[in-house]
Amino acid sequence: MDQPKVYAILTNNTSTTQDLVQELLHQKPISQLQELSTLNGLLFSRSEIDRFMDEEERHDIKILTKDRPQSLKTMSSGEQKKALLNHLLEQNPDFLVLINPYDNLDVATQANLKERLCEIGNSRILVQMVSRLDDILSITTHFLKLEGNSLKTYTSPEAFWSKNRQDSVVFEGSIPPPIDVLECNLPDLVVMKNVSVSFDGRPVLNHINWAIKQGEFWQLIGPNGSGKSTILSMITGDSHKGYGQDLTLFGQKKGSGESVWDLKQKIGYYTPAVTDKFRGYHSLENMIISGLHDSIGLYVQPTDIEKNLAHQWLKLLNLYDKREDYFRDLSVGDKRLVMVARAMVKHPPLLILDEPTAGLDDASASLFVALVNKIAAESDSAIVFVSHRKEPQLDPQYIFELHPSEEGSIGSIKQ
Repeated sequence: MDQPKVYAILTNNTSTTQDLVQELLHQKPISQLQELSTLNGLLFSRSEIDRFMDEEERHDIKILTKDRPQSLKTMSSGEQKKALLNHLLEQNPDFLVLINPYDNLDVATQANLKERLCEIGNSRILVQMVSRLDDILSITTHFLKLEGNSLKTYTSPEAFWSKNRQDSVVFEGSIPPPIDVLECNLPDLVVMKNVSVSFDGRPVLNHINWAIKQGEFWQLIGPNGSGKSTILSMITGDSHKGYGQDLTLFGQKKGSGESVWDLKQKIGYYTPAVTDKFRGYHSLENMIISGLHDSIGLYVQPTDIEKNLAHQWLKLLNLYDKREDYFRDLSVGDKRLVMVARAMVKHPPLLILDEPTAGLDDASASLFVALVNKIAAESDSAIVFVSHRKEPQLDPQYIFELHPSEEGSIGSIKQ
């Protein structure tokens, strides 16, 4: 039996991925994928998991979890994807369409899934649609790229890789200084001493010791469920688990009467979900200025000084010519650049970036990482960058890694 073909289709944030998927699954002829027009394919994607989850919750119809008491909603991302993959293989399709299969998975789970997919690729056709080059399987035989609705082929794998590898990005100019300096003359911004946390009797964190000093650049990593979100929520004051712990935030012991508002004034926070709050008609200029007022939108008349500061940031991001455009009309990658500028406009003592590159293509992620590296080099803000994925161009000084155990995750520091 001949080795089945394994296709890789590189996508970006402008690709009409869903249209191509529908054509493949409905056996519409596609010249570059002609052999698939007579075969039966199934879809492996996050949207499929969400569809089965909706069936469980709305109609109590268990499909992916029919042989287990656990609901799909309570499973980890890795378990959900494993259940979906097993279900699809039971139906013996001629080919599988894989949409960014490693999104939301920790490094170890990604490696396990890659190994499983390589095994599957030995016996059936795979069509990978991925936005990151690192996600392409090593057994890939055919390379394509989807730009808009145009599907491009390459004469050889070498031509594909040389054309699509991302060079390092450099932002011209300097990080604009704040209008008012937030004084924070402390040796340590965050100090955790032997912090242990449990939820409903299940240990999550076990004697965590971590200190974040002014100007330091940290990456926080660890498997799904290891406690990264728990640590962040204690730092931002959003979790009650910080009470009763030896936790000091910006010089104040947790539970000593500190103001949550004062705490949040010292923290710039961004996660992709925050972007969804800005659905109105906000200009890019107003988006940056709203960071000075901590508001969703701008409801005061900006001063000339505030406008000038916004213009400096937009020039740095190469978005000055779009300053009067609506934020909602930007590409996904440009939206995230603006949101980081908004979070940094006051130069907070601590900047937290929670999975900020999730869902980005290589070009957008490279831009984002370059901006973060620049902020780290040119400001006094400490940075905590949280990510499942190892961004190759990210340049943190330190890595704080969580290692799960039955007693809860323990932490280690790498330089």
